[in-house]
Amino acid sequence: MPDERYIVFDVETPNRYNNRMSAIGISIVESGSITGEFFSLVDPEQPFDWFNTRLTGISEETVLGQPTFPELWKQIETLMSSGILVAHNAGFDMGVLRRCLAAYEIPWKSSVRGLCTVVMGRKLLPGISHRLNDLCDYYGICLNHHQADSDSHAAAEILIRYMEGGADPQQFLRTYSMT
Repeated sequence: MPDERYIVFDVETPNRYNNRMSAIGISIVESGSITGEFFSLVDPEQPFDWFNTRLTGISEETVLGQPTFPELWKQIETLMSSGILVAHNAGFDMGVLRRCLAAYEIPWKSSVRGLCTVVMGRKLLPGISHRLNDLCDYYGICLNHHQADSDSHAAAEILIRYMEGGADPQQFLRTYSMT
């Protein structure tokens, strides 16, 4: 089992622009186990689209009094910097993170090492669907889909299953631009 630290995260967004988040879930994977988790709603300081509210259950009322992204970033930056970032469909989640940092002019790393569990799955389990809910059904993982904490936990469980099956995450590492 690789000794790397993996920071598996999932974000929900308030609208079709995908440049702000309304929730973030983070699961930490070390030595083949989930060793910690974090969840927060986020006030995106933008209007919500009906579609996103229906999908996630998060609305303008839900995020009243919740931290804005800059406030949240002060809490999670150290955690997000402490390992390899992982997401299911990483291009989406990394992109939302990058756009949030840019929108608030928050300096961070110019790039991060990361993994996408969809990319891993397509190589490791060809011929099946790699949607998060389908992989959770395949592995018997509980999922409350489109809830950031449940989605990050499920993606972490999937990463662990891949590693238990002999996958070397190092083979799937790529660099994601954060600028």
